[in-house]
Amino acid sequence: MMSISPVKITTPGGKEILVGSNQPLLLIAGPCALESEELARTVAGKMQEICGRLGISYVFKASFDKANRTSLGSYRGPGLEEGLAILSRIRTEMQVPVISDIHDVSQVTPAAEVLDILQIPAFLCRQTDLLVAAAQSGKVVNLKKGQFVSPWDMENGVQKLRGAGGKKIMLVERGASFGYNNLVVDMRSLPVMRSFDCPVIFDATHSVQLPGGSGGSSGGQREFIAPLSRAAVAAGIDGLFMEVHPDPDKALCDGPNSMPLDAIEHLLIQLLRVQEAVSD
Repeated sequence: MMSISPVKITTPGGKEILVGSNQPLLLIAGPCALESEELARTVAGKMQEICGRLGISYVFKASFDKANRTSLGSYRGPGLEEGLAILSRIRTEMQVPVISDIHDVSQVTPAAEVLDILQIPAFLCRQTDLLVAAAQSGKVVNLKKGQFVSPWDMENGVQKLRGAGGKKIMLVERGASFGYNNLVVDMRSLPVMRSFDCPVIFDATHSVQLPGGSGGSSGGQREFIAPLSRAAVAAGIDGLFMEVHPDPDKALCDGPNSMPLDAIEHLLIQLLRVQEAVSD
């Protein structure tokens, strides 16, 4: 497995998380969108406890606004102001790093005041102005590969970020369009993107999404989260991204492709065993 330069994430308590070669596995996990502060705290607390026990680095994720929903009536989240306020309280009071999506240049400055990591959604991975603004914030940038972009073409996004001064970049594989309403994961993309000297995160839950597959919303095949996660860890990744919910069937967003909260620990134990088996 090729060696890459680690990315440093400074936690709310001042500690450092290193993501990259020979570092603990990173897990970015939480509900798709912020549904309530109570639910967010429940997920963050449980994940923080599990990851701490297993020696996994943890970042809480939840979107304050999902701007690319399938239909006008789809749940988007509480919005920028309220959403960032919730994330700020979770970050400070629970001492956990937080990440959320940004969709517009105007969101970069307020988001950077709260978030430890700015995430560029897959649909926006080619938006130059957004990438430049995110890089100039000085924050870690988590750049998702578009479903329509080849892994080697993601080097262009990396060059945009670095050209704007970005030094802390992580790349995310979340599947590629395969016909209509379907995604497929090409495991070759993981080492390809790592060759750009960036940690690579595997989005295990969006990779099993069926975009627009339920008519007015996206479907999903959560039964494939575990096998794809095991394959990605075996291929050599630096972290995982998962949407986790206490009751996915009642989730307001991306429930069909979310991981049940009570099933996550068993999977993480499996993944650590896989990582140990393939380590140098």
